[in-house]
Amino acid sequence: MADHKAAKPPVWYWIVAVLSTLWSCAGCAAYYMQVSMTAADLGKLPPAQQEIWGMMPAWVTAAYAIAVWVGLAGSLSLLARKVWARPLFIISLIAVLVQFGWTFFGSPILKTVGPAGSIPFPAVIILIAIALVWFSGFATRRGWLR
Repeated sequence: MADHKAAKPPVWYWIVAVLSTLWSCAGCAAYYMQVSMTAADLGKLPPAQQEIWGMMPAWVTAAYAIAVWVGLAGSLSLLARKVWARPLFIISLIAVLVQFGWTFFGSPILKTVGPAGSIPFPAVIILIAIALVWFSGFATRRGWLR
């Protein structure tokens, strides 16, 4: 009985799990909005963004899908207190790195949009993905995930 109580996560665990789920839902919504854009929607984007989206290979879009949907599965796993949250977050992180690897090294975004306009938000996404890998490992070591 004492071991069961020791494995009970603190309130802040649940706060992180809920915030992670909300973040993941926002990522899934952003993915859906991107892949469901019509030609008219694309035409409303700045020319530099139109160029980058037009040259984006299908495998980058697939990496984006994996990043957000597997990340959502990881977040839901935190809510369910399942140990497979960490492997899911690792897969999501790898997909994020693949996606942004192409964005920064395979597209002209740094030239057309510039570092100040293109790096901050992806950097936040990468840092959050790393933090979720760490957090899920921490929760596993604490016995909060089973």
